Amino acid sequence: MAVQKPSHTFTKIHLKALRTNHYQILFALSFTVFMNTFCFSQDIPKTKPSIDPRPVSDSVKVVIDSTSTLPINERFQDSIKIDTTKSESFLEGQVKYTATDYVSINQRQQKIYLYNNAEVYYNDLQITAGIIVIDYEKNEIYAGRIKDTLGEYSQRPVFTQGQDVIEPDSIRFNFDTKRALVWNSKTEQQGGTIIAEKTKKENDSVYFISRGRYTTAEDLEDPEYYFLIRKGKVVPGKKVVTGLTNMFIYDVPTPIGLPFGFFPLTNKRTSGVIIPSFGEDTANDRGYFLQNGGYYFAINDYVDLAVLGDYYTNGSYGLRLQSNYALRYKFRGTLNFRYENLINSERGFPDFSKSSIYNIRWSHNQDSKSNPNSRFSASVNLGSSRYYQESINQLNASNFLNNTLSSSISYSKTLPGEPQVNMSLTATHSQNTNTEIINMTLPTFQGSVGRIFPFAPRTGSKKGLIQNINLQYNVRGENRIQTTDSLFFKKEMFEDARAGFQHNIPVSTNFKLLKYLSLSASTSYREVWTFNTIERRFDQESQTLITTDKKGFDSFRTYNFGTSLGTTIYGMFNFGNDKKIQAIRHVMRPSISYNISPAFDQYYDTYEVIDADGTTVEDVEYTRFEGSIFGIPGNTYGSSIGLSVSNTIEAKVRDRDTTATEPKKVMIFNNLNFSTSYNIAADSLKWSPVRVTGGTQLFNNKMSVNFGATLDPYALDNNNNKINKFNIDNGGSLFRLTSANLTFNYSLNSKSFERDDRDDGAIQESINSGGRADDLFGKPQDFADSRFMDQRGDDKEDETPSDLFSHKIPWSMRFAYAVNYSNTRRQNEIASHSLMFSGDIDLTRRWTFGFSSGYDFKNKGITYTQLRFERDLLSWRMNFSWIPFSSRSSWNFFIGIKGNILRDLKYDKRRQRDRRL
Repeated sequence: MAVQKPSHTFTKIHLKALRTNHYQILFALSFTVFMNTFCFSQDIPKTKPSIDPRPVSDSVKVVIDSTSTLPINERFQDSIKIDTTKSESFLEGQVKYTATDYVSINQRQQKIYLYNNAEVYYNDLQITAGIIVIDYEKNEIYAGRIKDTLGEYSQRPVFTQGQDVIEPDSIRFNFDTKRALVWNSKTEQQGGTIIAEKTKKENDSVYFISRGRYTTAEDLEDPEYYFLIRKGKVVPGKKVVTGLTNMFIYDVPTPIGLPFGFFPLTNKRTSGVIIPSFGEDTANDRGYFLQNGGYYFAINDYVDLAVLGDYYTNGSYGLRLQSNYALRYKFRGTLNFRYENLINSERGFPDFSKSSIYNIRWSHNQDSKSNPNSRFSASVNLGSSRYYQESINQLNASNFLNNTLSSSISYSKTLPGEPQVNMSLTATHSQNTNTEIINMTLPTFQGSVGRIFPFAPRTGSKKGLIQNINLQYNVRGENRIQTTDSLFFKKEMFEDARAGFQHNIPVSTNFKLLKYLSLSASTSYREVWTFNTIERRFDQESQTLITTDKKGFDSFRTYNFGTSLGTTIYGMFNFGNDKKIQAIRHVMRPSISYNISPAFDQYYDTYEVIDADGTTVEDVEYTRFEGSIFGIPGNTYGSSIGLSVSNTIEAKVRDRDTTATEPKKVMIFNNLNFSTSYNIAADSLKWSPVRVTGGTQLFNNKMSVNFGATLDPYALDNNNNKINKFNIDNGGSLFRLTSANLTFNYSLNSKSFERDDRDDGAIQESINSGGRADDLFGKPQDFADSRFMDQRGDDKEDETPSDLFSHKIPWSMRFAYAVNYSNTRRQNEIASHSLMFSGDIDLTRRWTFGFSSGYDFKNKGITYTQLRFERDLLSWRMNFSWIPFSSRSSWNFFIGIKGNILRDLKYDKRRQRDRRL
């Protein structure tokens, strides 16, 4: 290292014992040059402290004068020659130091004493402490605590070198050897803390400790648990290697220990073994098991892979592959594959069974900043229909109660310009877990050309009928596959695939009529290409109808016309500013429409039904396009008038807050809609039922209420069939209520309805799996992924209860009510009627209780119920979930350490649900 020139950063000094004697002035100058040769410097404090009045013998009190900025050699006129050569004991860098009370320099001992808020800086090393002693003869430094006026120690030393921080009671450091002795140190290492009675710092990368304690607890003075390390070696950022070590819980030793230990420490992901959990499955006689053990591969900074497995002594096993990938500002995603081979009972027993189930999950999201004109996304959830019902390594209640698995993979591309062109390619999957029927589109192509106004002016706004004429072009192509769970991923699933294309060209215009009316007119041309048609004939000998599928290109074309006239009417009813309800505002949007569609009889054929005697019974009309995936052309002339009225009603009420200057707006109805139609071309039953829908928000928008009803104007005969006679003419009312529905959702909590403390991770897992976006059907529990079990403890407010235990009890509740009425054929019955509810209550700062349940009023029974208990044990977490009844009755208990590095130190026990025969 090159010799560094001495720094002259000492400011003006006052020497208390200094007289105006010439020899004493020379002594001060010589001492100053001696100190500058050792490259010590001091920062200038902001204020000027008073001079220490204590007598000085062979010590010199150096007191900083903030008013002086001149170098020392300019304040004394004597010229002094400085030797810039470096001896072997000289330091390799500049040492800067400062202290609040005083800096004492002892020539005889060749030491510098810094007292109160002392700081020393040397290269990448920084030490702060109550007292610091610098021995510039041995190139050593000592730092320790000081006593305050109450006799208690304060200002613990903080030793910082690079990224390593040590907080001991005292420390001794040598500048030459870079070695240090540390007493009662506290060192943070990757989420954990090492507390050692005595530590020897060998160099920048190796520490040796004696009787150290490793813990992830926050209270380091009284940790709730720790591992006692008799002797150990610490390599910061890499590893901790120990001899005999065992766990202590509140200073009580436990038999949990190892003859030697290895704790990996790293700033990045590393590969390693995932320790399994063990237990016994007594409910299904699978014997003892090891679950969720395997290996984690940190492939690189962008991709990882976890391989997990289960094994049961009866031969059952499971395999899971979990991978996360991400590229910053580009995309991120997760990929999961799960397979379980389940054996129940023993071979030869009557209840013996064997089954295999699997599930594939893939989620991919592209960053919006990656490419604004191109996007790829994926949300896949497919597999065995019985996976969520039979899997023994997870309990996803929302999926167990949900009967549909769905997936979508899409790529879209936008070609900017005028007009804009959009294209997308999508693969979809929908699976009914009850019927085990799977519907897929492999793929779906969609293309569209933006709206074109051929008669619009180049500048200015469009006005009138002609200038507002616009047209678009849309095309959609699909290849649909319907198969079953047993044929999935087999070649047979493609045998009945159906493909086709649909082209649409809508043309429309709109303009104002009589200033207040909006008139729009439109026409649409549709052309369908299909590769699957049918042919039908009646076989006289067998008296059966024979349908033959045909492959090949065919097409049909249709068109229709429509127009609508609408307006908006505003009404205000004022009651006076002195009233509680000051005004009611009503917005009504009536609309009348007319639609006409021709009959396309040219696409229809007939076949004759002939009896055994050869007599033609009837001619049946059919179209060969019944196999088309985009529907069939209509063979009846259509001409109908549609009527609809939408309403929005809100009120202005006097605010309860007397300081408010404006009235408060309250929504009475978000929407209240009425709609019906009249078929001009029909011979009978011209009027369609009146559909009524509405919705509102109550209790400061915390309760959402929606309702609907269907009113039929026609009567029923004695066989409950609809007849062409109005119900009022048949001795009844004007309308006959055929169906109705009412739903409301309500959520409230203890914090003035401000927030909802549901666990976002568990709810997101429910959504990704196709379940509900709430916990009314319970929270998912994935035993292979502990993220969903660590739910609430870390987010609680850090509140200290008072001595009188005046403590808040946070809580939250959610309700969902639904009732459906059916009376289409005079059955006059409640089709469904249920109330679902869930909640969470913090009984104490550490205890949380949660529940999800409901009641079926029609079947008079309690619905699926889940009870959850959780205890925050500071550095530990403990939870217990219980499904007390139903065919999936089970429970699960878990306790483990929160810290990531010791996450595998856990114990879990659960009772599997009973096997369903």
